[in-house]
Amino acid sequence: MAQPQVSVVADKPHAKYERLIAAAKQVPPAKTVVVHPCDESSLRGAVEAAELGIIVPILVGPRAKITATATKYKIDIGRCELVDAAHSDDAAAKGVALIREGRGELLMKGSLHTDELMRAVTSSSTGLRTARRISHVFVMDVPTYPETLFITDAAINIFPDLDVKHDIVQNAIDLWVQIGLGTPRVAILSAVETVTSKIPSTIDAAALCKMADRGQITGALLDGPLAFDNAVDPEAARIKGIKSEVAGRAQILVVPDLEAGNMLAKNLSFLAKADSAGIVLGARVPIVLTSRADSVRSRMASCAVAVLYADARRRIAAAAVPAA
Repeated sequence: MAQPQVSVVADKPHAKYERLIAAAKQVPPAKTVVVHPCDESSLRGAVEAAELGIIVPILVGPRAKITATATKYKIDIGRCELVDAAHSDDAAAKGVALIREGRGELLMKGSLHTDELMRAVTSSSTGLRTARRISHVFVMDVPTYPETLFITDAAINIFPDLDVKHDIVQNAIDLWVQIGLGTPRVAILSAVETVTSKIPSTIDAAALCKMADRGQITGALLDGPLAFDNAVDPEAARIKGIKSEVAGRAQILVVPDLEAGNMLAKNLSFLAKADSAGIVLGARVPIVLTSRADSVRSRMASCAVAVLYADARRRIAAAAVPAA
């Protein structure tokens, strides 16, 4: 099956997410391990994604709690496989074990804390680590911006060094490319657009761009350091005299650290009324991180992005198998 193509330009609020969800409906549903879906929002999100035909959920958690939640909120889980677990930590461990056994292509966070799930994911002996650093991407649908916007890393790596930033950047690029959005324009953000030893993130930005020049980072156009204004506003870039294919038109924003990224993503959500979907990359499978505060649209978009990525990985793996 050919890779579904997703338009990166939208002409109405939320259209970017709608197109991602529509593209996800065109590929086979992904078997998804849903860890501890014991509240209405996490359980309903998984079931609604199943009803859209984009995932096949395996619900992992205390059977009594899950069935009680389904009964209370009139959520039909009759067609979902249910794996009993004693509590949230046990659910995380069993969910990760199911992935290791090849039972699922995606892992989805339910109503447990993120650190509980990630502790099981990052376990050195029983987790889902790979050679790539694990990182998080916010997939933003900003009504005032014409492009789908990625922000990374705003949830996992607190103060990443240059080597970690390399993986953060490559993870985001791979996601963008493999879900069918084309070749991304990547802005490495700092407070200023000139390199100075007084602001270490500007040096990291310059190094990352040189890594791209030397083929150590592939699949994208990089520029940095860029301040936020001249990364996303063509006029700001023009005034500063910055001439590049990225400046003013960035699609992936790589932040200096978690604090900056978290504040940027939340500013867009609460002041610009943006929707934010979330996905963790670099593990054996994509991990869908949702919050109780997420809208239904955001939850569906998180699932859609993960499903498109899982489908791309599925096709890449199939192509790598030699013909008989």
